[in-house]
Amino acid sequence: MSGSQRRWARWGQATAAATIAVVSLSFCAALQVFSDYDSLTPVPDIEALPLSEVVLDRDDRLLRAFTSQDDKWRLPVRPDEIDPLYFKLLMAFEDRRFLEHGGVDPMAFARSALQSLRAGRIVSGGSTLTMQVARLLDESPTRSLQRKYEQVLKAVQLESALSKTEILHLYVLRAPFGGNLEGVRAASLTWFGKEPKRLTPAEAALLVALPQSPETRRPDRAADSARAARNRVLERAVAAGVLSEEDAHSAAREPVRGTRHAMPFIAPHESRKARADAPGVTVHRLTLDRDLQAALEDLARYKIAAYPAPISMAVLVADHKTGEVLASIGAPNMLATARLGHVDMTRAARSPGSTLKPFIYGLAFEEGIGVPGSFIDDRPTDIGGYQPTNFDQGYQGTVTLREALQLSLNTPAIQLLEATGPTRLLARLKRAGVRPVMEKGAAPGLAIGLGGLGMTLYDLTQAYAALARGGDPVTLTSCRSSCKKNEEMPSHLPLLSRKASWLVSDILSGLPQVQGKQTRQIAYKTGTAYGYRDAWAVGYDGRHVVSIWVGRPDGSPVPGQTGADAAVPILFDAFQKLGPERVPLPRAPDDALIAEHDAVPQALRYARVITRPHAASNGNVLQIAYPPDGAVLDLGLDARKRAGPGGTPLVVKVRGGHRPYLFMVNGLPQTSSHFDSQLVWTPESSGFADITVMDSTGGAARIGVQLK
Repeated sequence: MSGSQRRWARWGQATAAATIAVVSLSFCAALQVFSDYDSLTPVPDIEALPLSEVVLDRDDRLLRAFTSQDDKWRLPVRPDEIDPLYFKLLMAFEDRRFLEHGGVDPMAFARSALQSLRAGRIVSGGSTLTMQVARLLDESPTRSLQRKYEQVLKAVQLESALSKTEILHLYVLRAPFGGNLEGVRAASLTWFGKEPKRLTPAEAALLVALPQSPETRRPDRAADSARAARNRVLERAVAAGVLSEEDAHSAAREPVRGTRHAMPFIAPHESRKARADAPGVTVHRLTLDRDLQAALEDLARYKIAAYPAPISMAVLVADHKTGEVLASIGAPNMLATARLGHVDMTRAARSPGSTLKPFIYGLAFEEGIGVPGSFIDDRPTDIGGYQPTNFDQGYQGTVTLREALQLSLNTPAIQLLEATGPTRLLARLKRAGVRPVMEKGAAPGLAIGLGGLGMTLYDLTQAYAALARGGDPVTLTSCRSSCKKNEEMPSHLPLLSRKASWLVSDILSGLPQVQGKQTRQIAYKTGTAYGYRDAWAVGYDGRHVVSIWVGRPDGSPVPGQTGADAAVPILFDAFQKLGPERVPLPRAPDDALIAEHDAVPQALRYARVITRPHAASNGNVLQIAYPPDGAVLDLGLDARKRAGPGGTPLVVKVRGGHRPYLFMVNGLPQTSSHFDSQLVWTPESSGFADITVMDSTGGAARIGVQLK
């Protein structure tokens, strides 16, 4: 063999060896790649990603959001809920061939390598959007070849398992936007104060630019850097034909505002309850109307500003046709610690005062005890030792049932309750799904007619909703999905007959219509709990029922505060938020007796209640009905010292004895009408006070109280 032949032979052997080595190495590398690919973690389920829990209103508008389990604002959003312009700009800037490649774009890698060689440094990484999603899911940087290799494999896996839309869905959920903001929706709400459904070119371009360097481009910290990055996106959009030069130039001139908007915080109490009732659910859908809820929250904050802390307020609005709660305000400001704003007073059991009287009268009408025109005596009465007195300690004599209910007289209501039975009243309330709170083991007595039991604002509203529906019970609910079922569902039996319900509504609609241009638009009733602890007003028209509570969450008295003075103005303001026009109340049933007393049948001329000798007023012992002896009363005197004169007065109420009365405080006579049954006195300072009242016969009553 010649030398030349030997050289060719050695060359052939070397080539063969090299080929075998390359093939072997390639085969081994391929095996390693396949092995690495098989060892990848499964593609995550989009629905299983840790997202922020959100609470939506009846039209799926955001009421409130909570941070995710890893303390991120990462709100759920679908690609079709984001302006399409955003995706056009995103692909034009980040990945023009996104819709064509399979996760890795060789052309992008080649372009990146060429640019880096020319510049002598890494200009761009050639990452596709799919590779970026892989990095975001792993939450790891890409500063090493090993990490880049792993992202290439993950990108191929994502492309094989998901559609392009699903990959974009992952990106818009996980893209970082500075701080604990992740996802396009959270960024749009934070930086623009709006949902991403409609974006301007400048806004869309900023959302594309921020994830590239979220901390150094934050609008609230580096507005100039954010603007420069945004404008580069706009330039690339023009080059890709996504935007015209005119639109891009106009967008580039817009300033980048550094204001960080707070996440929506509407209906916080109802949102908190929805989340507690359905743990682990990401999206909670409520029946609330966001616009109405926000308007009533503004109203509540405005109204409560006139009251000293810790007085609070609660408002509930429902559509009694459907049972849907449209607005629920547990407190004017959930974060106001001085007013115990964290307490949801729509679900706190309190004494309903006189608000149950309409149901007593409804039972009396239904059972033929009387009709609105029937007479009843309003005089001192003793029923087995129980001596109800009217709120003003006075009596009206003989009145009709219509007048007695409109004046909210106590003695007639108790006489009617004795005739119908307290147990029957409770049974009828339970038909409506109401859950009254009674002392354990105690039988219902006549005192429940004047508020001697506990009810929540929800319960009271549900009872009045049934009354507004002609006695037909309805379940009030604020939840559209993932709901916790009401344990006390209404029965199929009516709360009251249609006739009795209409008669009660007709009486209640005859009360003064505050702010009303027409009469009989709204039927309503007020209530004041014993000792001025709770002020109530509940009203309804042909479609809506509205209820108001004002008081102290801790149950302490608010001297002088009544449902008529404190709650009724808010009630009518709330109705105005529903719109200027009222839905008419139902027409009278054919069998409703609407004539006044001169046309009442002789048998019903007087209400058929138990007759008994009236308690002689000259036998009554003079007593101070309120405040109780030894009471500690918070009148805000320290605050008044700081704010000047005009603090909360102390109201002293008297019953029994013989008028005229003489009031003395710490031995000094107080100016008042001699025939007044109460004293309204404004202390000058805190401390102890001795209060004495004397009547015309020399009888006297005395208490000692501490004023704060």
